Amino acid sequence: MNRTGRVSLTRWLWLLVLLSATASAGWQASLPEARLLGSGEFSWFGFKVYHARLWGRALPLTDDSPFALELTYKRRIRRDELVQTSLDEIQRLSGTAVSPAQLKDWQAQMQRAFVDVEPGQRITGVFLPGRGVAFFVDQRLPYRVDDPAFARAFFAIWLDPRTRNPQLRAQLLGQ
Repeated sequence: MNRTGRVSLTRWLWLLVLLSATASAGWQASLPEARLLGSGEFSWFGFKVYHARLWGRALPLTDDSPFALELTYKRRIRRDELVQTSLDEIQRLSGTAVSPAQLKDWQAQMQRAFVDVEPGQRITGVFLPGRGVAFFVDQRLPYRVDDPAFARAFFAIWLDPRTRNPQLRAQLLGQ
């Protein structure tokens, strides 16, 4: 290989290194000043389901506070179960404020964003104020939902005072 070929190959290798470093930065690149605000376990009938960690800049969270909710799963759960459980909770908390058409659209969005999870796998949702939510699976960004109403409804599952698990909410909010 001649000198020109080696220089070109070297440039391509450096470009690949830079691109892979950016790709592996994960959700932290969206929220560089984040610190751990709180964490807790979610169990269902005595079975550990996931460990949750809330990352952000400060408490209390406001409508213009970006934050990340990281769930590290302890059990194998199918994507369809994750989507349906999330949809049920969104509907329970939102009531008639969310139309059937919105719910159907949000179901499709979550089907694209979520995966079948295995023990040890992480899904992190990053709340992007005024824009929506970015979902990361094990630090990779598979999907982004550009819908602020969906983002608020989705994170309400954990952070709304009417959540099904007030103890976990309190732990996440550092109370």
